Amino acid sequence: MKLRVLHHDHCFDGLASAAVFSRFYSEEISPSSEIGFNGLSHKPNQVMIEEELFDGEENAIVDFKYSPSPRLTWWFDHHQSAFLSRADEEHYYREKSPTKFYDASYKSCTKFIADILSEKYGFDQGPMSDLIKWADIIDGALYEDAKTAVELKAPAMQLMLVIEASRNPGLMGAIIRDMQTRRLADIITSNQIQSEFRPLHEQHLRMIDLIREKATFEKGVAFFDLSEYNAEGYSKFIPYYLFPECVYSVGVSLSEFRSKVSVGFNPWSPRPRRHNLASICERYNGGGHAVVGAISYKREELQLARQTAREIVRELQS
Repeated sequence: MKLRVLHHDHCFDGLASAAVFSRFYSEEISPSSEIGFNGLSHKPNQVMIEEELFDGEENAIVDFKYSPSPRLTWWFDHHQSAFLSRADEEHYYREKSPTKFYDASYKSCTKFIADILSEKYGFDQGPMSDLIKWADIIDGALYEDAKTAVELKAPAMQLMLVIEASRNPGLMGAIIRDMQTRRLADIITSNQIQSEFRPLHEQHLRMIDLIREKATFEKGVAFFDLSEYNAEGYSKFIPYYLFPECVYSVGVSLSEFRSKVSVGFNPWSPRPRRHNLASICERYNGGGHAVVGAISYKREELQLARQTAREIVRELQS
């Protein structure tokens, strides 16, 4: 049996979700299965998930948008923006599949998957409890303070940096496999991970200085445009570390395949959140959660991304 697991790429929760589901599948469904992994990233004006990605005898999507493909066997997501179209959403609710699950109330998809599998299949969360706990902390931004989020002292936080910023194409699958059986503290000390972590940590420290230099802070909103720099994968908590009075942050970045607008709410904000950031991003064909969202444009649409960011800044400041 070949299982293909499609997961949110370069995301701690996405990889942890894939690890939990894969361990369950190997233990409870098909112990001799061959499991392959593919990372999924949000694309500009995306209308579907490519059918050719569903190349397993069974196929799963975790922590990413729904597909109505008849080849999709399992699906788990917790994002407000879980559907690429109204038709996809209607398909999900009409199909009522016993192996496709959605609940936007969960902080992390990892915890959502673990709870569903425990309830319906008796899956034992115990051996993966530390991974599940940290996925909830990281994806739910449940840190004690911005300093904890930015200074990266815990092994899980260091591994998060590698997952979010490494561009080693084979590393994500290796981390998912390690997450199934190894402690996070052991994974981060491996030579392979340390060789990635050390330069990425140095870059992380440079990002703190760069955002300090480039960001403006006005009417509760920190705004920064990093599109002229190699800033892909920067920590979204840096603005709140630098500007404790910040309520929202809006950033522009540029990668090899997209221009990106990132929008976030400060978990330690001195003022309450007044906007649903996923709903704002959805107006520009983006999405996310109420407290964090993003919009992807084509790489050559950088000026449009900048314009969108300025519009969102004005809305959040109003």
